[in-house]
Amino acid sequence: MRTRFRYADLPVSRWRNGGGETREIVSYPPGEANFAWRASIATLACDGPFSRFPGIERVITLLRGDAVRLSAPDSVHLLQPLQPWRFPGEWAIEAVLQGESEDFNIMTRRDSWQAQVTVTEQAAVSLHGVAWAIAGEWQLASGERLGAAEGVWWLNEETQLTPATPDARLLLTRLSRVP
Repeated sequence: MRTRFRYADLPVSRWRNGGGETREIVSYPPGEANFAWRASIATLACDGPFSRFPGIERVITLLRGDAVRLSAPDSVHLLQPLQPWRFPGEWAIEAVLQGESEDFNIMTRRDSWQAQVTVTEQAAVSLHGVAWAIAGEWQLASGERLGAAEGVWWLNEETQLTPATPDARLLLTRLSRVP
């Protein structure tokens, strides 16, 4: 199963607290209340708390905007552009913005899936994953191309992405099942 998506076509959900919005890429398995893994792009519009997700591992990557200060009771992290940061979903995270920002989120249920998130300019392959074209163009083995603000997610189908232009940059999430 492989599904392409474009930023402009992703459904938008406004946050109850008014602090931003989420564009869900995929929640797997589709239609299930308790996801095994989920990918989304969020717009942070003001300071405030992150939702807590017990039993979930989270990786957040700032796509655009200024650095975001993320504080938990025992940890402070300055989220920088295109530098993935992993944290437990149980943490009570408070975000302090320096202006509106947008981030890519991957959440995996610890007992069933894990995610490795990288930013790359090199060809990549994975059996399960989510890819987001940050810049340039990327080509799938089928010849299809992805441009900036487009992506693809796949499951149980080895997928290779190759840079098609010199400025190609990709946010790649490799997903794997927990043994």
